Amino acid sequence: MGFLGETWQLRDHAGGLLADLIVTDADFPWLTARLESTPAFEVVRPLFIAELAASGVEPGDEAPDWEAADTAYEQIRAATVLHAPGGPVAEFLMHVRGNEAWWRWSDEPFDEQD
Repeated sequence: MGFLGETWQLRDHAGGLLADLIVTDADFPWLTARLESTPAFEVVRPLFIAELAASGVEPGDEAPDWEAADTAYEQIRAATVLHAPGGPVAEFLMHVRGNEAWWRWSDEPFDEQD
C-alpha cells in the first residue's frame, strides 16, 4: 500500500489543525505515524492519554477497562476529525503515545454494537 510518507491530519470539528500525521508504517489495518502536533492538540491530548491507559494496549498494562476506553473514544470522536490525504474519513480509532500515533479507519461508520 502506498501510505508511507503520506500526511494525514487530525482536525477539530471547526477545521482547525490539531496535528499532522506523517505515516511511517502500514500494517493493515493499522497505520503508524509521527505526530507533529500544534499547540491546539494539547486540548485533546488528555483524551488520548486516557484512551491509551484504558485500552490496555501498552506492555504491562492492566486488563482493558472497556467502559473507560469507550468513553474516551467517544470524547475523542466528539472533538476531532481524521483527514486522509483525500479528505475526512467516516470513522477511526486512534491511539497516541507521545509523538507517535497509530490508527485504523473506515470510509463507512463502524457498526454499532447493541
